[in-house]
Amino acid sequence: MTVVYALVARGKTVLAEFTSTSGNFPTVTRVLLSKIPPTDSRQSYLYDTYAFHYITSQTLTVLCMSDENTSGQRGEFMFLEKVREKWDEMYGSQGLTAIAFSMNDRFSHVLKTYMDDFNSGRMSSSDQLGQVKGQISAVKDVMVQNIEKVLERGEKIELLVDKTDRLNQQAFKFERQSKRLRSVMWWKKVKMYLAFAFIGAAVVVAISMFACGGVDYKGCRGDG
Repeated sequence: MTVVYALVARGKTVLAEFTSTSGNFPTVTRVLLSKIPPTDSRQSYLYDTYAFHYITSQTLTVLCMSDENTSGQRGEFMFLEKVREKWDEMYGSQGLTAIAFSMNDRFSHVLKTYMDDFNSGRMSSSDQLGQVKGQISAVKDVMVQNIEKVLERGEKIELLVDKTDRLNQQAFKFERQSKRLRSVMWWKKVKMYLAFAFIGAAVVVAISMFACGGVDYKGCRGDG
């Protein structure tokens, strides 16, 4: 799964958002935000071949869109929890009264960083997963619904996403992972060669000491 869009909102008022591609999903999310109850909740909605996941707490909603089904649901909710933690750290309760997009300049960069970490696997492979394990333990109980369950007739909008940008992103991700793998393999080779060199040097020293009568090499020293 790959997160391609994320936002933080109070009700229908979007305070910050970021996307790594282009499409009309910001319009779709505005419709979805109007259907999210103000009470604390978490939910996943299927929308064509995409999925929207959100958590709402104290009237603030953190929402993301992923480009695959909900097989990675726990991962997406881990992402949402980390975004909410960072939001609380940076703004506290300011979001409860802030106007639309008033935090976008700063927090869109946070969303980008977290999306990059999540999509590259750095987030799930770090200790962040352990830090939020308790918070996402209830994710397995989240109901996954089709978007038609909450939209009224005529409200569903065809979801358009620029596939070219997505392919470029996937290619970049693959290239970055390949470079990381090559770097790891190179260092393994360096360590192996160093180990062989050390062993070889130790063998040479041991043989020379044996041939020369001990550690002081007295058998190989001249009398004079």
